[in-house]
This record gives sequence, structure tokens and C-alpha cells, in this order.
Amino acid sequence: MAEPDYIIVGAGSAGSALAARLSEDLNIKVLLLEAGPQGRHPFLHIPIGYGKVFYDKNVNWKYHTAPEPNLNNRSIYWPRGKVLGGSSSINAMVYVRGHKQDYEEWQTVAPGWGWVDVEPMFRRMENWLGQPSQGRGSDGPLGITDVTKNVHPVTSAYLEAAVQAGIPKNYDYNVDDMIGACFYQITVKDGFRSSTANAYLKPIARRKNLKIKTGALVTRVLFKGQTAIGVEYRIGGKVMTAIAKKEVILSGGAINTPQLLQLSGIGPGNLLKKMNIKVVKDQAHVGRNLSDHMGVELIYGATVPTLNQLLRPLWGKAWVGLQFLLRRKGPLTMSLNQGGGFVNLDGNTGAPDLQLYFMPMSYSTAPKGRRPLMSPDPFPAYRIGFTPCKPESKGYIEIQSPDPTQPPTMRANYFSTEHDLRMVIAGTRLVRRIASMPALAKITDKEIFPGHKMETDDEIIATARNISWTVFHQCGTCRMGMNVRDSVVDNKLKVHGIKNLRIADASIFPTIPSGNTNAPAIMVGEMAASIIKGEI
Repeated sequence: MAEPDYIIVGAGSAGSALAARLSEDLNIKVLLLEAGPQGRHPFLHIPIGYGKVFYDKNVNWKYHTAPEPNLNNRSIYWPRGKVLGGSSSINAMVYVRGHKQDYEEWQTVAPGWGWVDVEPMFRRMENWLGQPSQGRGSDGPLGITDVTKNVHPVTSAYLEAAVQAGIPKNYDYNVDDMIGACFYQITVKDGFRSSTANAYLKPIARRKNLKIKTGALVTRVLFKGQTAIGVEYRIGGKVMTAIAKKEVILSGGAINTPQLLQLSGIGPGNLLKKMNIKVVKDQAHVGRNLSDHMGVELIYGATVPTLNQLLRPLWGKAWVGLQFLLRRKGPLTMSLNQGGGFVNLDGNTGAPDLQLYFMPMSYSTAPKGRRPLMSPDPFPAYRIGFTPCKPESKGYIEIQSPDPTQPPTMRANYFSTEHDLRMVIAGTRLVRRIASMPALAKITDKEIFPGHKMETDDEIIATARNISWTVFHQCGTCRMGMNVRDSVVDNKLKVHGIKNLRIADASIFPTIPSGNTNAPAIMVGEMAASIIKGEI
């Protein structure tokens, strides 16, 4: 390929969508650089296979936070996709647009990012495979499956129990009101994972104006003054450069994008000087404003079979394997998180306070420090978990070395506000209320974990500090906004004070959405393409 017009760094959720849309114009040449491999491993394509790549260093950055002071100094594991499709290739596939109010929050700091602006982007990217709906896209690249007819009976019991607890049933939480209990929609098509690699890149692999390089670790952005002109990257032991005629666009995600900016000389000046990195732009907010969804899971023993009895024995594994191979049906085509929902604790129809997750299986006996999601317990059990939708705790990303192969310091500061702790208490009590409803109570033996040791508010908080978990929704570290004093990019995704450099990934979120972040990240890629092409 001749010198590209655009260099995109990172072929993840946003980057893949952006590359596909930009290269629709055959007069635009795009170079897409991805640090990971193409991703041919079958577990990247079998939906439930994400449990098998949860710790796979070949396709996963396998990050860990610094010890978290409010979690008894636990270091929290952050898997992130290092492969074509990024985290869309290894996530739990739950598809959530977010609440309208989320984007009205964005609109206040970044005009053009309100619900009326982003909703068409969601529809454009969707290939909705559920009941026809005017509110859903039907001809987009991203397959989205309605799992209603395929959920486990115990998941159906959960939904009934949630309704008994006063939570309305919601068939499509991505249209109209988000509040309610539901079966989760997942990014699956024809029984296979619909990652952005499969949905956006695979169909256009032969497009001559798009060059995709895998195994390409970008080490720094190149500048002429305060204008981005290209990137330096490594493939194997070889150092290479690429020059862009028009722009460099960073799509490395909430961790890698601020890391790359700092390595390139854009970030807190004192930090860069400490690392002996030439300061291109002293930008204090690069790496700040880190948000994530942190929650708690409770485990209940069941008196009826759960997925444990199907996925644990050899005969069960053989059976579900045959279902997948012969019919593209069965548990292997599903997410483990089959049900859940969104709850407003005040009982109104505004933005939700809590997100619920239901899993018709358990893996409580996994060895400490590991999370093999495909190793079910030998007894029937299920999990109900929750996360606060709008955590107020903020963290940061900072390089700890000028070496691009060294991960940055990641500190989320989980549970650092009273609001977040109140949500933990409320969520725990809500989960227990749902489990006590007749539909679940009649098939439940007892609360296995954490059990009676977590009853009072103080006990709930103390226990949560030891057992809480993240659902891996890191975002916000290169915040979008028009005020240069508290943001990194403007509403056109241009880095403040730097020419020809944009960011398009979850790092630009001004605030964390009320739910899973993969769909909003892909939407950012769609928005970026439309902005660059002058369509909006």
C-alpha cells in the first residue's frame, strides 16, 4: 500500500468499526495496526469459549491493577483483548446501548453526542435478530441475538422471581425504557461470536485500500512540532515507521491509549519529565477520569439441575459439543450471563442505579487467583450479581516506565465514595430479595456464598471489599469535552492542542454508561468515521 491517509492504532471494538467505515471510500487508504494476532483460535469464535481465553496471554493483555486500598489491597485482574476485535473477541457478549440520560450527560460537555445523535449510530451497526422493531437496526454488520427461546429453565425462574420482587419484565431494554428484568441480548450470529473482527473486518479482508498488520506494537506517535505525522511500531524485533497523509487515530482502549499518549509525550508534564520523555503537550488529564463497574456476586445452591450438571461431566461436554457442531445450538452459543436487568431504586423510570447479572451455573471452587469460567462446580448452583451503574469512584492510568512493553500503573480507586458503598449495600439486599421470591425459593437450597457472615451494612461492606469483582468496563481515561481544562479530546475527537491526532475508543467517554460498554465503544468507532467523512 502507498502511504496511508489514516493510521488507526488498535483493531478493537472501535478501531475495527472505524477502519471498515473509512475504507468504504475506495479513495481513502487506511492502515490498521494491531498488537495482537489475527485470532484464529476456535474459542474466540465459539461464544461460551471466552472462559478458555480469559487468561490466554496470546490474545489477552492480562492486566492487573495496583493494590486497591479500599479492597484490602487486592490487585484486580483486568483481561483486555489483544487480538483483532480487541475485547469484543473475548468478552461476555452482552449488548447494551446504555440509557438516553447517559448521552444527555455527554451532550452537556460535548455537543453532538446526545441520544438523538448516537441512536442512529447504534441502529447503523446492528443486525438485530430478534422480533422486528422500528427502534432496532436490521442490516448492520453486528449480529445481535435474542436468547429468549434458548435460556436455561433456571434463568426463566430468575426472571419470574425478579417480577415477583417488583421489577417489571423488559423484552427489549435497548429501546424505550431501560428499566426492568430481562434476558440479555448478545453479540452472536448463526451460533458464532459476532466480534468486530468477524462483523466488520472479515467481510472486507480483501479491500485493497485497507491494510491490516497484526503483531504490530505501536511504541509512539511521531510528531513534527505539535502535529502528528505518523507512528513508530515493532513487528517481532524490527522497528518500523508509518507516515499518515492526513491523521493518526488512536483506538487502543482505556488503558493502552493513554499509555501510548504518555509514551509519545502527551500527558502530565511532571510524569513525562520523570520518565525522561520529551514533552510534546503538557496535558494533565491524559490517563485520569478512569471509571469501571465493580460489583458483588452471591452464589445459591439449587435443588434442580443447572448448567453445572451439563458442562462439567465428559458426557455433557460431548453433548453440547455435538449440539454446536451439528446445529449451532445449545449452551455453547450463549453467554454465561443469560439474564439480568436494570433497576432504579426509587422506582421511577429514570436512569438505572443497578445492573443485575444472572448465571445458571457456578464456579465457586476455582483455585484462588484463577477464574476458569468453564470449570463448573460439581453441585447444582446459580449466581446472581450486580454492579452500580454510575460509580463515582475515579482512578487513573500512568506509565511506570518509558518502555512500551511494560504495562502502566492502573489504579481504579474502587469503593472510594460513600455513594458506591451505599449501592453495594442496596444491591446485596436486592439480590437476596429476588432469591427469596417463590419462583427461585422453591428451587433453592441455601445461599452458599457469602452466607450468614454478611448480614449488617457493615458486614456487607467488609465482605464486599474482599469478594467484589469487576465486569471489565474500564473507560474515560481520555475524556471528551470542549473545556481544555478537564478533557483530552473535543467533540470531533481531536486531541486538544495537537493537529492530525484523534482518539476513538472507550477512553473518550465523558462518563461511564449505565451498562456494558462494548456497544458504546463500537458506536464511537461509527461516530468517528461519520465525523471524519463529513457525514455529520
